[in-house]
Amino acid sequence: MASYDFDLFVIGGGSGGVRSARISATHGARVGLAEDRYMGGTCVNVGCVPKKLMVYAAHFAHDVEDAAGFGWTVDGARHDWATLIANKDTEIARLNGIYRRLLDGAGVTIFDARARLADAHTIEMGETRVTAERILVATGGWPVIPEDHPGHQHGITSNEVFHLPRLPERVLIVGGGYIAVEFAGILHGLGSKVTQIYRGPLFLRGFDNDLRSCLAMEMVKGGIDLRFDCNVARVDRSGDTLLAELTDEDVLEVDCVLYAVGRRPNTRNLGLEDAGVAMDKHGAVLVNADFQSSVPHIYALGDVTDRINLTPVATAEGHALADTLFGGRPRRVGYENIPTAVFSTPPCGTVGLTEAEARARFGAVDVYKSDFKAMKHTLSGRDERTMMKLVVDRNTDRVLGAHMVGPDAGEIMQGVAVALNCGATKADFDRTIGIHPTAAEELVTMRTPMPDPDVDEEGLAAD
Repeated sequence: MASYDFDLFVIGGGSGGVRSARISATHGARVGLAEDRYMGGTCVNVGCVPKKLMVYAAHFAHDVEDAAGFGWTVDGARHDWATLIANKDTEIARLNGIYRRLLDGAGVTIFDARARLADAHTIEMGETRVTAERILVATGGWPVIPEDHPGHQHGITSNEVFHLPRLPERVLIVGGGYIAVEFAGILHGLGSKVTQIYRGPLFLRGFDNDLRSCLAMEMVKGGIDLRFDCNVARVDRSGDTLLAELTDEDVLEVDCVLYAVGRRPNTRNLGLEDAGVAMDKHGAVLVNADFQSSVPHIYALGDVTDRINLTPVATAEGHALADTLFGGRPRRVGYENIPTAVFSTPPCGTVGLTEAEARARFGAVDVYKSDFKAMKHTLSGRDERTMMKLVVDRNTDRVLGAHMVGPDAGEIMQGVAVALNCGATKADFDRTIGIHPTAAEELVTMRTPMPDPDVDEEGLAAD
């Protein structure tokens, strides 16, 4: 038998890679891990964690405004961007240390270096070369800027926005995914004048249409200049000002152009092609249900496979792989009813099938929908609505999807996801007593389904 330096070598220190390395080591495997940038990957450093901290910061602007309706007088409130960034950096550094200590405590050998495959069993990191029986690629994704946009070099991505030296007064956000939507709310809440453009007719493609429409309406009411069927034609610099010419023939003077138009798998210059690992046209590693690539002892998981790009999914995949390879408990990850949240303003939460997906898969469905003003805003005076929606299989009464726009949507949808994974029916929801007064009780008090919409010749609900 061949002798290797490691039983498993992980390339990438993000959520999936760290979990797989740590659990494999606790199962007794000899594990090495290489990370050349920052421990914790995108989520900890330039993703979920700092973004959520900035969402909290931005929302305080609403809290200050809303306080007057409850009798509070708040004088002289102002925000200091530098303080937010400094405190955010301190917290990220703390989390970096925790990740490193978790690996050290499990016995993982850490290499602070860029790793690439020299061959199918050899990893090189500068002058250092090691061998491994199995290799895991968990290098995540990286934001892209469309190079066919003239003047694209003047734009930044979500990576850089976390380190801006000052809050830009005027911002153009290009894109319609959750990152674009979230930063529109963050920067607007902190005081920037925000214009968000998206090349399609409605943003958040893949989410339920009612959720998308409701959020768009709320963002516009909140003061964000939201434009659909619009894109950037070119960007020019004039001194400290950027001139963004749009396809609707408008020219915006802004201080920052933030491109949030997608992410690509981070596989460039990893030597995967030389090792025989198959990838798609975007560089995503192609894997089977057990995370094996076209080279059976080389695995990949998380965003680098470009399937379901969520941190908890990568973490679950990393744990399942470790248990399968070294724990004596072969198992796979279930991808049904994965809940997710968009930390927009207001936030969104969703789990299960959209209405259109449910109609395409099951035919006859019942839709229950509620639109209301949250109790808080009866005194705050804020013109903000909450929307909740359940999609139910008419034949079995099973709840197929739940969607929400409104405060605490992510927190509420986590519990609903448990119910959907247990196969809950609408009758189960109906006989559950609500917690009063809360917004969440609306999910168990909706009784009347909406009329069936007009359908096209394929039986799909019209948008």
